[in-house]
Amino acid sequence: MASGIGDMVEVQWDDPVEAIERCYRLGWTDGLPVIPPTVERVEEFLAFAQRPAGQIIGSLPERRREVSVGKVAANAVMAGCLPEHFPVVLAAAEAMLDPAFNLIGPSSSMGGAAILVIVNGPVARELGINSRNNLFGPGNRANATIGRAVRLILMNACAATPGLFDRTILGHPGKFSYCIAENEGATSWTPLHVERGFSPEESAVTVFACEGPRQVRATKRPEATLYSTADTISSLGSSMASAGSVGDTSAVVRQGQVALVFAGTADFWEGWTKERVRQDLFPRIKRSAADLKRGGIMDGPIEAGDEERFLRLISSPDDMLLVFAGGSETPHVAVIPSWGPTVSSEAVTKAVKRPKG
Repeated sequence: MASGIGDMVEVQWDDPVEAIERCYRLGWTDGLPVIPPTVERVEEFLAFAQRPAGQIIGSLPERRREVSVGKVAANAVMAGCLPEHFPVVLAAAEAMLDPAFNLIGPSSSMGGAAILVIVNGPVARELGINSRNNLFGPGNRANATIGRAVRLILMNACAATPGLFDRTILGHPGKFSYCIAENEGATSWTPLHVERGFSPEESAVTVFACEGPRQVRATKRPEATLYSTADTISSLGSSMASAGSVGDTSAVVRQGQVALVFAGTADFWEGWTKERVRQDLFPRIKRSAADLKRGGIMDGPIEAGDEERFLRLISSPDDMLLVFAGGSETPHVAVIPSWGPTVSSEAVTKAVKRPKG
């Protein structure tokens, strides 16, 4: 049986267990067993998407790497995707290879960024991508394999291999798989992809380089929940307030993004649009100059007035990516700090190009 990753290499194997072990020896895995990318299976994915294997969807000039549709297909196979998942994986790959995302940064950072994939539109519902309970946890094939395919593409097609170009110090579990859908039907909030220029009937994928989710516990009132959320966003030590992120201390000091995932019932958030949430949170996302100096984020001794002088950690309410998803039993919020400033990496949204007919 012939097999390989796009145009990278082709090998022969006959025994399925030996094929899996061969993938380990070739360095194609993320540490977990993969599905061997047989020529037949890869071609099945290509046929479903109606895309040629040799088509280049993006490149990493710094590493002299070009990423083809065939390489993406092979890694989607290895991740355990189904053919119908492949257009979503392709959209995610195209988004992270967009120059605005600046993949070279988060993929080689010592900070250990992962790539969160947020799926919107009809494709999320048709594929059963989880947008409800256990949102970031195990148990859903589409979420697990689409997110895992993105990681394998990073490793096998973009050389973001631990110990090579991936210089992560700690990392987090999202580096295995990090994929969710927005629960658009459970709220009146404008879906993320519509806010970013797509129609509700379109399917789209947003990629965001970020840390792991930090959970804000439930409270009885939206105002109290948002107060706690702003405090969590502003915590010292996260990428939102860390050395190298805080610059001009005379005005706005942060050009960054933060993703916020809101869970609970629509009734709890009644009257709170995404815009109202942003306007409520924005003035609270700040720290005093004294705290920033104590944390070593700003240089110099604490001076008179530093306790009362507050600095914003994001520059605009629009720096917040808001998503409605998760269980409905009680309101929770997941705070997901960005990897770095938007001048280094921006969230990017791409359409999911599904086959005709």
